[in-house]
Amino acid sequence: MEYALASGESGGITGLAYLSDLAAFAEWYRQQPETIHVSVITDTFRRLNMSMHGDDPAEYRLPASEELAAQLLLLYELSLPFGLDLNNQIDVDRSATRMTVAIQTLSSNELIALDRRALRWLEDNAPNIARAESAGGALMFAYLGQRNIVAMLLATTIALVGISLVLIMALRSWRLGLSSLVPNLVPGALGFGIWGWAVGEVGFSLSMVTAMTLGIVVDDTVHFLSKYRRARHELGHASPDAVRVAFHTVGRALVTTSLVLVAGFLVVSFSSFELNANMGRLTALVIALALLADFFLLPPLLMKIDADPGTSAPVRPRHRT
Repeated sequence: MEYALASGESGGITGLAYLSDLAAFAEWYRQQPETIHVSVITDTFRRLNMSMHGDDPAEYRLPASEELAAQLLLLYELSLPFGLDLNNQIDVDRSATRMTVAIQTLSSNELIALDRRALRWLEDNAPNIARAESAGGALMFAYLGQRNIVAMLLATTIALVGISLVLIMALRSWRLGLSSLVPNLVPGALGFGIWGWAVGEVGFSLSMVTAMTLGIVVDDTVHFLSKYRRARHELGHASPDAVRVAFHTVGRALVTTSLVLVAGFLVVSFSSFELNANMGRLTALVIALALLADFFLLPPLLMKIDADPGTSAPVRPRHRT
């Protein structure tokens, strides 16, 4: 994690008040259990001050005056080998410095919470740091993953509602259209639930699985419902018989396509790249659950909500003697 800490004025990084707040912030970060290492310019000032006092450990502290701090900084810059400078730690007009924090591997929520704690500490305890900005690859992907997950959930909800409305119009039945929500929604919810129970973490790549699998899940449901409606309204079958016709017509095709897709994504799960491997595992799981939902959840739901008037349960034919 990177922090750009501005003093608010040109040449202000050698001010004693600014250096004191910067050192206190670095010390606060070192006390956090997630921290491994902190790289900050105040450590350089302390080492320089100790070196100029005969390497006396008692002088490992910040310079006593702003003038001394500026002179030590100039001396240090002049002593650097050719091609090296402090531009990676200090900006050109000496108004801001960079602090780098190496932390343990954290989840996105933990990383964002740590960053917010740090910025809140700066607001409450570092009045001489005029502006603080946090950055870094890990923090960027944490925010990106969090926003992506929220956006995916919202977009998936809107898509499911829209798909149900289209199915209501296409199938000309509000009951069939609304019933499609169940097999379309359950596989993703179950898949992420099982993943959360087994792994406990959803990364950036996994947040896209719902959108990736939605089309496949909906496709299975549409095929089953279309054949069910045809058997129900065009062939005149009762609800249980219409379910059997749908199974006989598209059951084998749904099993075949689902098994092929599951096998394909399971191959991806053997990737040495962790993001691709997890995406393959979760996608295969969701597709398999979608097939189970269409075969074991949708048929009894259809027989329940689309039963003939006057029948509360499917009527079994009686054998004549």
